Amino acid sequence: MKTVIALAISSLLFFQIIAQESGIINNSASPHVQLKSIDIGDCTWTEGFWADKFKICEESMIPYMGKVLTGDVGHALNNFKIAAGMMEGEHKGMRWHDGDFYKWLEAAMYVYAQNGDKNLLKEIDSYIEIIGKAQEEDGYLQTQTKLRGDIERYGNRRNHEMYNSGHLFTAACIHHRITGQKNFLDIAVKQANLLYTIFYPETTHYGRFGFNQTQIMGLVELYRTTKDIKYLKLAERFINRRGKFEVEHHPTTLGYPIGDMVQERTPIRVATEAVGHAVLALYYYAGAADVYAETGEQALMEALDRLWENITEKKMYITGATGQAHYGVSTNRDKIQEGFVDAYSLPNLTAYNETCANVCNSMFNFRMLGIQAKSKYADIMELVLYNSALSGISLEGKDYFYANPLRMVHNSRNFSDLQDVTESNIREPYLACFCCPPNLVRTIAKVSGWAYSLPENGLAVNLYGGNRLETKLSDGSNIRLTQKTMYPWEGSVTISIEECKSEPFEIWLRIPEWAEGASIKINGKNSQKDMIPGTFSKIKRSWKKGDIISLEMPMQITFMEGHPLVEEIRNQVAIKRGPIVYCIESPDLPKDSKILDVYIDGTAKLKALHRPNFLGGVTAIQAEVLLRTDNRNGMYQRLKEPQWKSIKTQFVPYYAWSNRGLAEMTVFLPIIWRK
Repeated sequence: MKTVIALAISSLLFFQIIAQESGIINNSASPHVQLKSIDIGDCTWTEGFWADKFKICEESMIPYMGKVLTGDVGHALNNFKIAAGMMEGEHKGMRWHDGDFYKWLEAAMYVYAQNGDKNLLKEIDSYIEIIGKAQEEDGYLQTQTKLRGDIERYGNRRNHEMYNSGHLFTAACIHHRITGQKNFLDIAVKQANLLYTIFYPETTHYGRFGFNQTQIMGLVELYRTTKDIKYLKLAERFINRRGKFEVEHHPTTLGYPIGDMVQERTPIRVATEAVGHAVLALYYYAGAADVYAETGEQALMEALDRLWENITEKKMYITGATGQAHYGVSTNRDKIQEGFVDAYSLPNLTAYNETCANVCNSMFNFRMLGIQAKSKYADIMELVLYNSALSGISLEGKDYFYANPLRMVHNSRNFSDLQDVTESNIREPYLACFCCPPNLVRTIAKVSGWAYSLPENGLAVNLYGGNRLETKLSDGSNIRLTQKTMYPWEGSVTISIEECKSEPFEIWLRIPEWAEGASIKINGKNSQKDMIPGTFSKIKRSWKKGDIISLEMPMQITFMEGHPLVEEIRNQVAIKRGPIVYCIESPDLPKDSKILDVYIDGTAKLKALHRPNFLGGVTAIQAEVLLRTDNRNGMYQRLKEPQWKSIKTQFVPYYAWSNRGLAEMTVFLPIIWRK
């Protein structure tokens, strides 16, 4: 397939860089992006949900994770020290542990961008110095290869060299954008130059090498940072190689399933369904979206559209979670792990839903939002953030889930026999496979950078939350505003303009797909704009200091049912209010009750009650449910008239479950209709 890099080069010649250049994704000069990123630090949370989460991230998540990874438990920093000749010892942790450390450094940098803590930056730079000393003369940087005697450089993709490199590139770019320093960037460039030398030429050996391809996103970000076109060319080459070779054993693939598992059977440009390992797939799709943003290749975007629709319409949970099965087969009957299986196969109790996969889903959707400027991508991004992402970490920010099922019954779920996952019915303070915790923490740390985007002549509000924004529009003019809201617990949002240009420009307000009956007022007067759920409402006018936008989104409590082909939830419902998916836990049931005995009456009255001192401050939903009391212990038995007991209880946000000790839980409940 002919390269389309020339399109990117010609576009850059005519594109005047006037937008922000220090975004989480630096797409200011990306010719095929409609919504550009604001700079890191331009938006700061001030009150409410995300302000609380960021504070926990700053005060608990980052320091605790730092102690783990720089100490003997996590051992990540020790690996770099040993590789640098600064201490004696052996490599510990998974072969992708370097990447975990890079993700933590990235997360810490987002916090530094907000609080300006010089001691934090000094600590980070001291670690970067150690990383630099561990790097080999030709640029190679992989502690597991250097310290384990059984690993050959780029000899087998199971060693995750590409994965580690990708997170290195991304973290280094973020460090450079926030500090202006090049100490980390120089390390990344040196490693990227080596990759280009080895992997850009067309060879059979290295053509089959890709596995968990975070290097695609990292290389595009490195291109955006350095303006060196070879990094973009290499990123595109990694995309082009998937599906190019026959599905057969090869020295670089031994030890891992081949074919659909690593997106290897079908070239992405003709793919019609999401297959294989969910994290590998979504990192790959996000990287392809980044490449499209620079090249504009239509076949690539058409493929991403098909894959997005396949995921969201056939393979995604109500929480935005992805990766249905721990073990399984693809529709092509390739063995897969932690991944996508058949359409509508969405079990509750055995749902895998790795935290990384959920986070990657939000990353993919953020990129699609920028490219196409469609509200539906922000809807999925938000769904993940409030539900299947946050469920991966405890409220105090120190314990983690790897898998995120939608139902938990005592003794039903235990992955302790696996090498990479600890027991999954409680959150753990450390996971042997530590990829998910820093992935989630860096997302919480940077989500303010996703809250707003920049269309050609205006400002798009992607996420709602109490914040202050001080940024520049695409023409370089200043804009300052504040947003006040108790979202997601309340649907009222007030945006106050404090500074802006006098010429007309647009403000885009996202109307979530659930927000039927939303309304907008400007300075107290009703807007004439139609509020269509699932779209941006675009208001163009000459704005001025003191203007106030008031958005009202009715937050009705809703029963949600699944597609009839999702057999596991036929005749069952989940409860959703605004963007929040709810569950019921055993601590809210009578002692010794079983979660599988709980039913809900379709005529039950549900009431939202905000509880500021419960589970970190949540809106719970009060209701009466039915507890089935007749004995059903046999595998099968004759159906008799059920015996019921009505009890008052509450539903809590799914993300907050398992914060009150060992608990049973379910999102979906069987529904009955009683007159």
